[in-house]
Amino acid sequence: MEENPDGSRAYLKIDRVRVADQILEDLRVRILRGELPHGSRFPPDRDLAARYGVSVATVREAVRALASQGLVRVRHGSGSIVTVRTETLIAVSLASAIQLEASSVTDVMDILGVVNSHAAGLAARHATDEELASLREAAERLASIEDLDRAMQDLRSFLRLLSGLCGNPVLAAICSFLGQLQVELAMELSQRQMLPLREVAGALHNDRILVVEALEARDPERAEQATRAYHDHALELLTSSPGTQQIRLSDPSYTRLISSLMSTKLVSLTR
Repeated sequence: MEENPDGSRAYLKIDRVRVADQILEDLRVRILRGELPHGSRFPPDRDLAARYGVSVATVREAVRALASQGLVRVRHGSGSIVTVRTETLIAVSLASAIQLEASSVTDVMDILGVVNSHAAGLAARHATDEELASLREAAERLASIEDLDRAMQDLRSFLRLLSGLCGNPVLAAICSFLGQLQVELAMELSQRQMLPLREVAGALHNDRILVVEALEARDPERAEQATRAYHDHALELLTSSPGTQQIRLSDPSYTRLISSLMSTKLVSLTR
């Protein structure tokens, strides 16, 4: 690997074959190695074109590909920003797989139940007392649901905290993305009057408390079982209404709904 006199990694000398792909890969590696960290300003197209010895149009092709992978957010007129985060990368991969397979809500939530159960088992071993106290506070805020929008924010917070307690960043990112998708799906169905969201969220309160109690007991097996029971109950409630059954059985409609939710979620993650 060639280096500059200051020790930094030298930009590649690009062959004329598949130029944009080579630039894409070189920039992707730089981002994932931390040379271009999350939140930093991405080098201007003209600067990159000069460094690689190619046209601005070729650089822009590579940058568009980086943006589609969730690594860069292109802001016309004010420069692009690096948006590399584990959750973003996992979201892009999971979104692509779910859309490709036209996965049902049952498929998605079953995966969430499996990974969150495993994460809960790890959390019972590794979470601090302070983290568990924060999780209990988040769960108890959902005991009484008066403002539905506020309750959904509290639910997002509970799921985010629950997924983050396992001590495994990759597993936490998978749990977090799927959990947030579950909330978005429930809200979308509620807005279409296909799901009594207030009743569903309230009915799951005891399940959330049982998860917290198992974690506080530092019992991995109990935590896994309680978390799986929570997700099974959520799935039962989410798919029990006639409206939800109808959309679940109508593949084209459900596929469009999932695709729309995925696109919205990915845009929010790369901001």
